[in-house]
Amino acid sequence: MSQEKLGESLGITFQQIQKYEKGTNRVGASRLQNISNILTVPVSFFFEDAPGEQPANSTGMAEASSSNYVVDFLSSSEGLQLNRAFVKIADPKVRRKIVDLVKALAAEADSE
Repeated sequence: MSQEKLGESLGITFQQIQKYEKGTNRVGASRLQNISNILTVPVSFFFEDAPGEQPANSTGMAEASSSNYVVDFLSSSEGLQLNRAFVKIADPKVRRKIVDLVKALAAEADSE
């Protein structure tokens, strides 16, 4: 499929598709899901050659359900809203502060 056809299917320009391919712009979770639907491939297709990739049945030191937790979170309305808003923040310092804030709030909730 051409960049132009993919862009039309997503309602964006082919230049935006080029930026995604080059890594100039980030692809949000919902946009990645839309791309995978249009191309009829699973989202995991885009991560098959990622550095440090582990076999699908390998959980390493993580809990077995951790990947399901991420998928469930990003599938929720709150997860999508949070992800969409977060990826729009360009300043890495602000992003780091938000991550620190969320961690602090989570730790506070755990201690209650």
